[in-house]
Amino acid sequence: MGMLDGKVALVTGAGGGLGRTHALLLAQEGAAVVVNDLGGARDGTGSGSAMADQVAQEIRDAGGQAVADYGSVSNKDDALGMVKAAVDNFGKLDICICNAGILRDKSFKNMTDDMWDVVNDVHLRGTYLTAKAAYDQMLEQGHGGRIVVTSSTSGLLGNFGQTNYGAAKAGIAGFARCLYLEGARYGITVNILAPTALSRLTDDILPEQAKAAVPPEKVSPAVVWLCTDEAKEVTGRTWLVTGNRVSLLSWQMQPVAAKDEAEGPWDVEDVGEAILATKDSWAPINPMRG
Repeated sequence: MGMLDGKVALVTGAGGGLGRTHALLLAQEGAAVVVNDLGGARDGTGSGSAMADQVAQEIRDAGGQAVADYGSVSNKDDALGMVKAAVDNFGKLDICICNAGILRDKSFKNMTDDMWDVVNDVHLRGTYLTAKAAYDQMLEQGHGGRIVVTSSTSGLLGNFGQTNYGAAKAGIAGFARCLYLEGARYGITVNILAPTALSRLTDDILPEQAKAAVPPEKVSPAVVWLCTDEAKEVTGRTWLVTGNRVSLLSWQMQPVAAKDEAEGPWDVEDVGEAILATKDSWAPINPMRG
């Protein structure tokens, strides 16, 4: 008996990396899986069916249920088609993992509008379109569901050369932090994943000495657990998963300047002095970097 017996899942970008390991583990736990992958290159160019076909076949060869889908997450009709594939083949949709993504890294001074637009189109718009199609199907079914979206520490904490990617990933997190509030009344959980894992998107970014410790297979168990009935009360959270470490990212407010509200506004120089007086106690911008 698996933890997801009888469930139906859609995973975007499931032809390789994290999406592949998510799909394989979902199937191992009993879910039928729609394996979506456009089959393009890391920068989003090109397309093909081989990547999705291979993962779907892996699942079937292991005794599971899977169908391949080759749609683009940034195309509304394709996003609707992914959900339709789940319903047509398996009767419903319980789980949606928005994982598809591309990279067009460049320092901001060299950033072009095309680089900005295509990354935000795939990541932010693609997450919206896929989650929207899945959410609407879950509402129609009336028995709740699980949505996991993929953010990144690049968007939540920052990273050099990824203003386009970071903006999209921060947008995904903001999207999910609002959607979970709406989904709660319908039994639909929405969680945010910020993973560190070796994939074709990170192969030339991760230090060589770190790659062996962060295979994508180590991220998927926490993600798959979030899709189970055991996690029905877990929603609206941001999960940093690195190797075998699972952490929660929670925002904290740190007061730095305050005076009696009965007084008038701060003088510009005075508020600056009050702010700087606390500077040594400020939390680091990126706690992962120190």
